Amino acid sequence: MATAKIIYGTAWKKERTTVLVVSAVLHGFRAIDTACQPKHYREDLVGAALKILQEEHGIKREELFIQTKYTPIGGQDLSQPLPYDPQTDIEMQIKTSVQTSLSSLHTTYIDSLLLHSPLRTLGQTLTAWRTLMGLQDSGVVRKISVSNTYDVAVLEALERDAGRHADVVQNRWYEGNGWDNDVWSYCQKHGIQYQSFWTLSGSPNLLHHPTICVLAAAKGCTPAQALFRIAQLHGVTPLSGTTKETHMDDAVATERLDFSDVQTSVAEIMQIVRP
Repeated sequence: MATAKIIYGTAWKKERTTVLVVSAVLHGFRAIDTACQPKHYREDLVGAALKILQEEHGIKREELFIQTKYTPIGGQDLSQPLPYDPQTDIEMQIKTSVQTSLSSLHTTYIDSLLLHSPLRTLGQTLTAWRTLMGLQDSGVVRKISVSNTYDVAVLEALERDAGRHADVVQNRWYEGNGWDNDVWSYCQKHGIQYQSFWTLSGSPNLLHHPTICVLAAAKGCTPAQALFRIAQLHGVTPLSGTTKETHMDDAVATERLDFSDVQTSVAEIMQIVRP
């Protein structure tokens, strides 16, 4: 399927996960992000949503882009059931986590598998990455990816030392980290999809900037839509975790906005984001 321009994020949805994922897809989302991390995600309830979508609405698994994550033990809640045995080696942890994900999601393959973060050492990260490469070679995983990776040197090491670059990088992209310019630029240069989270909640000043507000008024959209569209036009695929159906509609409609006649305003915003 074509690369999605917007992705529905399922973190912190808890018991509402199923109904929200169903709603998001019925409102036009075709990409879903989750994780094998009970601390913040209900991957099993994403799977329940996928069954409902196929059985009750005729939306097949193949029509959707499903992305999940292997979360290292430091990101897991030890008081909850773990998706793998932390006493096993990294390779076995990842393979067990993936089998848990496949079962929870009722699927035979994963469109994108992310390392939820680099591991404690570069050596461990490379071991994990080579395991993902093997899963990709087997066809169980289509894209291999990383998240929360803000050091370009780590991305360079994946290709240099393991022999394969990431297909996707998913990071915070917001005013608090200067919009992650080094990694974002690296991804654009190397043809890596850059996915963003905290895009709206992390950039309140930008959302209230006069130029964004004027641009949104001129195009008949919301400031949030304007920021999402500017991101999309500059190689960023935003995640949206909204629980409101009207905002789901807004997010999906973003990629249809034509900003060709407001390029001066877009350039002004880009001067803030990428000075």
